[in-house]
Amino acid sequence: MLPLLGILMLETRFPRIPGDIGNPKTFSFPVLTQVVRGASPRRVVVEADPALIDPFIEAGLDLIARGATLITTSCGFLAVFHRELSSALPVPVVTSSLLQVVPVAAALGPGQKVGVLTANRSALTPRHFAGVGAEGVPVAIAGLEATTEFAPVFLGNRETLDVETARLEVLEAAAELMKRHSEIGALILECTNLPPYSEDLRRLTKLPVFDIVTLINWAWAARGGGVSLD
Repeated sequence: MLPLLGILMLETRFPRIPGDIGNPKTFSFPVLTQVVRGASPRRVVVEADPALIDPFIEAGLDLIARGATLITTSCGFLAVFHRELSSALPVPVVTSSLLQVVPVAAALGPGQKVGVLTANRSALTPRHFAGVGAEGVPVAIAGLEATTEFAPVFLGNRETLDVETARLEVLEAAAELMKRHSEIGALILECTNLPPYSEDLRRLTKLPVFDIVTLINWAWAARGGGVSLD
């Protein structure tokens, strides 16, 4: 049987454009998805509700029973529960693109920081970085919670998306982050809805940009799989 990527999905209704983790065209290898009932963006992002840990574990076990050999999630804020999920599931688990903070920081020069672009700056706490072993790593963070398109769609769970407006908001946030922190040497996108804009961000910042897709590609290749279409 072919190895399969298993994606634990939040319960959402917003659009999943190519590049988004929830769009099957994002990957060139087989994917299974499982919606975790009750896992709304608010409960995961804002509340970090620990009552969701068991439902995520149960859904992960179901994906594994269906053939998944690598588990990921559709929200980077699940970094806060990474240790619980990776301990409970018997296959490799890459919950969040924030797992790349430590190796990316190690590759940078003295005095450089890792830039992090997140869906919600105020909700991204030291607990999330500690969950992936990245406490103490120098980071500079910008959020998209004040945007007029991206935030209402992906945090407010709206059904429609103006892709171009969202793209411009993402680029503006990154440009402002770079303006405030010239010491940034690489950019990590926390949000799994941001990879559609990764190539634009590479062109804008002239920096390496890491996201959930780059993380999955790395983990998938290590298991002998192919690569995905970023």
